[in-house]
Amino acid sequence: MNSQHMQTLLGVQAALPQSPFYSSSVPLHAQRLELRKFSKPTISATNNSFLPQFRHFSFSFSIGRGGRRSSGSAVRCSVAEEANEVAEQKQNQQIAVRRAYPFREIEPKWQRHWEENSTFRTPDEIDTSKPKFYVLDMFPYPSGAGLHVGHPLGYTATDILARFKRMQGYNVLHPMGWDAFGLPAEQYAIETGTHPKITTEKNITRFRTQLKSLGFSYDWDREISTTEPEYYKWTQWIFLQLLKRGLAYQAEVPVNWCPALGTVLANEEVVDGVSERGGHPVIRKPMRQWMLKITAYADRLLEDLDDLDWPESVKDMQRNWIGRSEGAEMEFSVLSTDGKEGDINIKIYTTRPDTIFGATYLVLAPEHPLLPLLVSTSQSKTVEEYVDLASKKSDLERTELQKEKTGVFSGCYAKNPVNGEAIPIWVADYVLGSYGTGAIMAVPAHDSRDYEFALKYDIPIRWVVIPDDKELKNSGKAFSGEGMVVNSSNPTSGLDINGMSSKEAAFKVIDWAEKTGNGKKKVNYKLRDWLFARQRYWGEPIPVIFLEDTGESVPVLETELPLMLPELDDFTPTGTGEPPLSKAVSWVKTNDPLSGKPARRETSTMPQWAGSCWYYLRFMDTKNSKELVARTKEKYWSPVDVYVGGAEHAVLHLLYSRFWHKVLFDIGIVSTKEPFKCVINQGIILGEVQYTALRDSEGNLISADSAEMSDEYIQERIPEEKVVKSGDSFVLKDNPDIRLIARAHKMSKSRGNVVNPDDVVSEYGADSLRLYEMFMGPLRDSKTWNTSGIEGVHRFLGRTWRLVVGSPLTDGTFPDGTVVTDEEPTVEQLRSLHKCIAKVTEEIEGTRFNTGISAMMEFINVAYKWDKHPRSIIEAFILLLSPYAPHVAEELWFRLGHTKSLAYEKFPKADPAYLKESTIVLPVQINGKTRGTIQVEETCSEEDAFELASKDEKLSKYLNGMAVKKRIFVPGKILNVILDRQNAKVGVR
Repeated sequence: MNSQHMQTLLGVQAALPQSPFYSSSVPLHAQRLELRKFSKPTISATNNSFLPQFRHFSFSFSIGRGGRRSSGSAVRCSVAEEANEVAEQKQNQQIAVRRAYPFREIEPKWQRHWEENSTFRTPDEIDTSKPKFYVLDMFPYPSGAGLHVGHPLGYTATDILARFKRMQGYNVLHPMGWDAFGLPAEQYAIETGTHPKITTEKNITRFRTQLKSLGFSYDWDREISTTEPEYYKWTQWIFLQLLKRGLAYQAEVPVNWCPALGTVLANEEVVDGVSERGGHPVIRKPMRQWMLKITAYADRLLEDLDDLDWPESVKDMQRNWIGRSEGAEMEFSVLSTDGKEGDINIKIYTTRPDTIFGATYLVLAPEHPLLPLLVSTSQSKTVEEYVDLASKKSDLERTELQKEKTGVFSGCYAKNPVNGEAIPIWVADYVLGSYGTGAIMAVPAHDSRDYEFALKYDIPIRWVVIPDDKELKNSGKAFSGEGMVVNSSNPTSGLDINGMSSKEAAFKVIDWAEKTGNGKKKVNYKLRDWLFARQRYWGEPIPVIFLEDTGESVPVLETELPLMLPELDDFTPTGTGEPPLSKAVSWVKTNDPLSGKPARRETSTMPQWAGSCWYYLRFMDTKNSKELVARTKEKYWSPVDVYVGGAEHAVLHLLYSRFWHKVLFDIGIVSTKEPFKCVINQGIILGEVQYTALRDSEGNLISADSAEMSDEYIQERIPEEKVVKSGDSFVLKDNPDIRLIARAHKMSKSRGNVVNPDDVVSEYGADSLRLYEMFMGPLRDSKTWNTSGIEGVHRFLGRTWRLVVGSPLTDGTFPDGTVVTDEEPTVEQLRSLHKCIAKVTEEIEGTRFNTGISAMMEFINVAYKWDKHPRSIIEAFILLLSPYAPHVAEELWFRLGHTKSLAYEKFPKADPAYLKESTIVLPVQINGKTRGTIQVEETCSEEDAFELASKDEKLSKYLNGMAVKKRIFVPGKILNVILDRQNAKVGVR
């Protein structure tokens, strides 16, 4: 190797640590690259783009075959040796990338420091004159599977906000706990014989360890679990308050009963009419259950949505779930066999009373209480069989719009009150007994479900509303909109609404019904009262006893709370419908403390929703044994400022929490009408993209764009290394004509696409995982996981580390201290910093974390071009980085000479003076006529401006060779050059 070649290689090696492309803490010679004599060196740079801001260059060295060793020995060269060398080099390069800075030493160190010093503990007694920020993650259920990389997405977002607000001087409440009662732990207990308490505690320990490994700044002193008696004592107390106010009651309601398993199943345990466990038939059967009267708060739950800073989609889902509608309740008399009105009247609810003349049949739900009284003898067996079939379906199955409508004729008729017509009464499962009155008047011309049903069973279809667009009537579909009413007059009833608009006709029908006694105006809700009982063991005991002589229910005295869950060795279903708690005979038997009469305890338990309805309040005052929450603490911390969680909880959890909160507001326990000021739904992280090829029945590959998807085609998974992108599609690398199906799925064990965060932390560090999850895209959007993408943010952290600490030593370690200087920063350095401060601050406040990271990456790119790095600039940047990557930030802060954690340092503020653009566009006139513009500094002098104009390509043709008679310069405004045309300079042209 000649000296020139050696200098080239040494120059590459020397340049790498400071290069914006270098990504390794391991020096080049330490990567075991054997540099041998060769006739001609070749250096190839392969550009692999991982992030828009960075390029990763890998270097390979080709060794000429004609070279000789200095000793004169024979050249050893073999294909196997070269292959091994290349593989070893690649492996070492990968290790180098993943060790861009010493995260394995840094992260455990600072996690211990935070824990030992209770860095993030929020004291019970705080300075309430300071502003507060309460940021909360939706209560996680600690499953045995532990976290996958989708879970930390929301947790990282709340942690960034918590750290940011602490540094802005807020009192921050950022707690964590466990929604630990519920079905999964009980199912596991039944299958393994392990007590659910044991598995729950084990799962909580695993979750806690994983969360701590990610550096989240939770106040672990406030950790709570719904399974702790100190906690569920107050869940039971809230239930007693509901009971006192008539908001908790018992009623016969249909439940999912599995005879084979001998137990009641939750809706999620029933799939296609059979039990998820075992595939046994499930029927709907009435059972006495505890209910909570959430419908009493329907209007308030609806109206108060308008004032919330929630996603509109979530608010709309809640509005639809509550389903408030205004209409009419009408009565149809059941006719006897001789056509006369009998004593039975069927009440129906309709939101379209204007269409009542178009009602050509009635429909009763299979569970309607009047059905047995009116079915004809000839139809009784048919109806009975249909009712039994309907009992095996869930409400969701019955109301699914796409499913074919089914029903049977009851054998009897009812009288339409507005025209006296006898219309048939049908039984159909697309009507639910739990909605409205459990009966509808069917108007097939103006309701799509009724239209399908009428076509199938040859029932008359009568148009009574004409749309403005007359073509809609002939479309072959039902018209459900409003228009002009026709065919709607009857002199006998005295009702004529022909020619009216739908709204005007609806009012007139209601007025007529109220005057004639045939009906009344009615407000209705889709919202049903909350079924608040489970025939399960692993849940909160319901604090009620029943007197044995009368069966009267008596609430447990508040002084006797908590009513403890008894220890059971056998949690299996009883097989009789009785809950497992009925096996705790000595616990069930008790006495009424007031009368002394024998009594038995309620053996159903509360649903999993119970404990998660109010946990945000307990975090404010976790150690209080005398009250649910102290008034002073609740008043200071309420409401939760930011609540982050999955969209799957957009309705039930949030609605139930709002209901309980409003009850607590009414009885003076809380000071706000709503619990959560701002709700953010983070997107889902999907598994890595999976590629699928299609083969026909003969085994030939078929391109996805030409194949019709059917059972005839076989799907085949294709490894990523055999795939290449072509335009907007993915194709086989070896056969570009075969387009593949590229799809990312939600992470699940069954698909084998779950990524364990422990593995990512081990390879890249917690800060890299945190940064990557925020950098993938907007917080609220769904994103596809790509492990190779972590390398980009990992390199960014490595570059930040080397910018402050300096190049690695020859053994791959880094020197102590830093390479920053104490000199004053330049104006340009201050401008770069304060632009970054302004952008990062704005993006954190707007929860646009990905663009905040981009701003920091841009700053590092610029900073690498500076010769020196002033301490004041670097320290401010480290504070900017710390909410995102707290471990590396803490270590760099420590190396800069600070002895305390930066957790409570002031977050940098942007100085507006440095945010202004330093250059302006200056118009240049020649003899009073604008000929162009030049870019100048705001403080530019007249001489400098004229010199720039003289060098400008466009302006120079007017100025060069011409004598200047006069210059008129207004700083920052204009330069006007007056030329002396008579005295042009000699020799210029």
